[in-house]
Amino acid sequence: MFIRFWGLIRALILSPFFLKIGFPSYICKPLAIYRPKGISIGKKVRIQPGARMETHNNGRIEIHDDVSIGQNFHVTSGGNENLVIGKKTTILGNVFVTNIDHDYRKIGQHILKQPFIISKTEIGENCFIGYGACIQAGTILGKQCIVGANAVVRGIFPDYCVIVGVPAKIIKKYNPETNIWERV
Repeated sequence: MFIRFWGLIRALILSPFFLKIGFPSYICKPLAIYRPKGISIGKKVRIQPGARMETHNNGRIEIHDDVSIGQNFHVTSGGNENLVIGKKTTILGNVFVTNIDHDYRKIGQHILKQPFIISKTEIGENCFIGYGACIQAGTILGKQCIVGANAVVRGIFPDYCVIVGVPAKIIKKYNPETNIWERV
């Protein structure tokens, strides 16, 4: 309760620096932020300690209402594509989400000095992202997708599926006709 109280106070203090922070959201410290004016946080968002949020080159991060984010979360967005985390999503600790790839094709030039490759990245509503997962640029998760621990995810995934592995693959889908999660 004490941590939430100070997290709520921190969100109030930080709100002028962000594009938007809805209330009652709370943000625990430590927090690393780069260009917070590109970050929009909805109502009832809970961000645990160690978050790192970055926007580059007009990038935007949209975290919708009622999202729970675990410790050591890292999210980075660049270019003109919004990185979206849908409402009622749960993200466990040590998760990385991005819409940026680094170009590497120019031989002899440092990779960090090469341009970003930006791809649309969206996490649908009511998703569950397991501990240590990496959601890479160009990933679109439908509604209520479950991503397994330590999965490395890239691609487009439909609503109601379970995604695991490196590289991540669908192992189950919800069948609305039988009301059962079925193996693929």
